[in-house]
Amino acid sequence: MCTAISLQKAGFDVKVYEGVENIKPLGAGLALSANAMKALQYIGIAEDIVKEGKVLKKLSILDEKGAIISFRNTETLSNTFGLDNFTIHRADLHRILMRSLKPGTLITNYKLKKLEEVENMVEIEFENGEVVNTECLIAADGIHSLVRRHYLPGSSPRYAGYTCWRAVIDKAPDHFDWESFSETWGNKGRFGIVPLKNNRIYWFACINAPYKDPFKLRFGVKDLLEIFKEYHFPVSQLIELTKDADLFHNDIMDIKPINQFAFNNVLLVGDAAHATTPNMGQGACQAIEDALFVANCLKKYQTPALAFKKFEKLRIKRTTEIVNTSRILGRVAQWDNKIMSATRNFLFKLIPESVNKRQLEFLYNVDFENV
Repeated sequence: MCTAISLQKAGFDVKVYEGVENIKPLGAGLALSANAMKALQYIGIAEDIVKEGKVLKKLSILDEKGAIISFRNTETLSNTFGLDNFTIHRADLHRILMRSLKPGTLITNYKLKKLEEVENMVEIEFENGEVVNTECLIAADGIHSLVRRHYLPGSSPRYAGYTCWRAVIDKAPDHFDWESFSETWGNKGRFGIVPLKNNRIYWFACINAPYKDPFKLRFGVKDLLEIFKEYHFPVSQLIELTKDADLFHNDIMDIKPINQFAFNNVLLVGDAAHATTPNMGQGACQAIEDALFVANCLKKYQTPALAFKKFEKLRIKRTTEIVNTSRILGRVAQWDNKIMSATRNFLFKLIPESVNKRQLEFLYNVDFENV
C-alpha cells in the first residue's frame, strides 16, 4: 500500500491486488526509525501517521536483572537525524495507508496463481480465475513470495533459530515507563517492551527452539510467565496482564540475500525482496524506503525495465547489509550460555560511541533524491 501511495502521488495509475477477502485489524506493534519517517515525509503521509503513533525518548538494552547494556537518548537522535523511535500499532498504520489510497485502488480476494511475461506486458492469473494484463508488476507478496519463487526457485525462507510471541495489551502495571522502548537479553530468552499510543503496550518474547517445535506451539501465558518469572520489572507483570487469546506466535524467519530484484517488467519489493529478522527494527522501514525509491526511479527512467534495474542497483547492497547484520545481531542476542552472554554484555558496554554513530549514519542518512 505504501508503494501504491508513493506511485499515485507521483502520477502513476496503480491497482493493488490483495489475496485476502477482508482486511482485518490484526497484528501487533512496530517501530519506525528516522529513515522510514523521512521517506514517509517525502511521500506526503508522515503527518497522518504521526498522529496515530507515539514517539519514545529512550531506547535501552538491559540484562535480565535490569542493568543497562546499551542506552540511546532518542530525543537527541531525532534532533540529528529526524523523528526516530516512533511506534505505532500495525492495524492503525494499515488503516491510514488504506485511507490514503485513491478510491478503487485496493482490490481484495485476488490471490496470485501464476504470472507470465508476454511481449512487453505481464499477464497475471489469480486463483479466482480472473486474468489481468499490465505494463509492469511490483511484487510485494511477502517472505513467501510466489513471484520470487517463479524467478528464483532456490530462494526460500530460512529459520533464524528462535521463535516469538507477541501481544498488545491495554493495561500497565504501576510505575510503568511510558517513554522507553526496551529489550532485555537474558539466558532464558529475550523480552521487548514497546509503549504505544492510547496507553497500549506491545511486548514480544523470543526463545531459542527448533523450527515448528510442537511443544512451543502449545505455549500460553502461564508457560511464558514460568520462563520469564525472574526477569526484572515489569516483564512478568506484563505477561500476567495478557490473555492467551491476545498472543500471536510465529517462528522468526528471513531470506538469504538475493542478487536480483528486477526481472524485466517485474520487480520484487519489501519482504519479497529482502525479508529480514526484526533485530534492527528495519523490516517495515526498508519496505517504506522501497516505496519511495520505486516511484522516484519510475519518474526518472523511460521504461519500467530500466527503472527497476536502477532500483535494484540502489537497493541490493544496503538491504543485504541490513539482512546480514540483523541476523548476526539476533544470534548474539539469543545466546543462552551464561559465560558467553556475560562476556557479550560486558563487551557491548565498551563499544565506542564512534561505532554506534557510524551504524546510525548508515541506517538513517539515506539519499532518496539521487536516483
